[in-house]
Amino acid sequence: MKKLFLFAALVGTLAINAQDKKAEEVMKVNTEKHDFGKIKQGVPVTTEFVISNTSDLPLIIENVTAGCGCTTPEWNKEPVMAGGTTKIKVGFNAAALNRFDKDVFVKLAGVSQPKVLKITGEVMEPVAYDAYVKSAKKGGPAKVQVSSKTKTTSKQTKLKTEKA
Repeated sequence: MKKLFLFAALVGTLAINAQDKKAEEVMKVNTEKHDFGKIKQGVPVTTEFVISNTSDLPLIIENVTAGCGCTTPEWNKEPVMAGGTTKIKVGFNAAALNRFDKDVFVKLAGVSQPKVLKITGEVMEPVAYDAYVKSAKKGGPAKVQVSSKTKTTSKQTKLKTEKA
């Protein structure tokens, strides 16, 4: 019971002391944006953002949310002590083809505006992604052209054109 009371008092103190503060005043992030680059459709990816408490009070991450169901954040619910660090793991399901630019909102106790972290990348069809990776291993990424009938790389197209 004493621990619960102390925790409530700590949260209240933090909320009163940081009410008008910005996230940047109480925390530091190793990077605010992670680019996954090109990823294969249907193969989920994850990254971690490292959060450092730069204040002299414990930092409480109240909530971490994403703008859509394709992005899933996970975080430690325990307060981050002064000078300490924690990680926010962000997963992306890679289900839909296309470029993506997703926001992850980190809500801190006593800070009115959430901190926005970003993940970006491009989800490619499996055949196109495999061709891209194969080309990259041979010395440089080739542009990958994909149509509904044939799937060829620009190198293959060039060879076909030279033979004709």
